[in-house]
Amino acid sequence: MTYVVLALSFLAAAALVAVGAAVRARRTGADTVGWRPVVLAAVALLVLTAVFDNLMIASGLFEYAGAHVSGVRLGLAPVEDFSYPLAGVLLLPALWSLLGGDRAR
Repeated sequence: MTYVVLALSFLAAAALVAVGAAVRARRTGADTVGWRPVVLAAVALLVLTAVFDNLMIASGLFEYAGAHVSGVRLGLAPVEDFSYPLAGVLLLPALWSLLGGDRAR
């Protein structure tokens, strides 16, 4: 299995949960997480991923087998590495919403 397939499966699962949470929130009239915090979190996580992945790869902490990555890189980091923060940014607010969120409001 290549990292691209693994990354796309994580993104697809996170997107399905996010869409499900949005549909449920719309049907029930529940509060949803706004797009602004999600986009700001995504930008912050992508920048941090770019910086720290490149530092860790450059220092030799780990490396990727060339046969398993797409070959597209941002610096030393393969683009597949950026899918995991994106999946987290989609998945965590969706789970928060589905599991009840801040019911005290």
